[in-house]
Amino acid sequence: MKHKIAFALLMGIVTTGIISFTLISINIGYTNMFWKIWLRSWGIAYLVAIPAILVIGPRIQQLVDALFKEKETNT
Repeated sequence: MKHKIAFALLMGIVTTGIISFTLISINIGYTNMFWKIWLRSWGIAYLVAIPAILVIGPRIQQLVDALFKEKETNT
């Protein structure tokens, strides 16, 4: 369980950072307020993403396992 939580925390930092940076730079450009807006958005995105990864992640993993198990039995 510790590994899953550590993975979620680190993956959340990386993905929310990249996505929020990209979308803000596209939508508002590099203004004087860019860093403040980006850090705020990144923080909010991170707070949303971590519970989502922890709650939805296992269900997605089950879905992927089922899809590949089904395909393996058909081949």
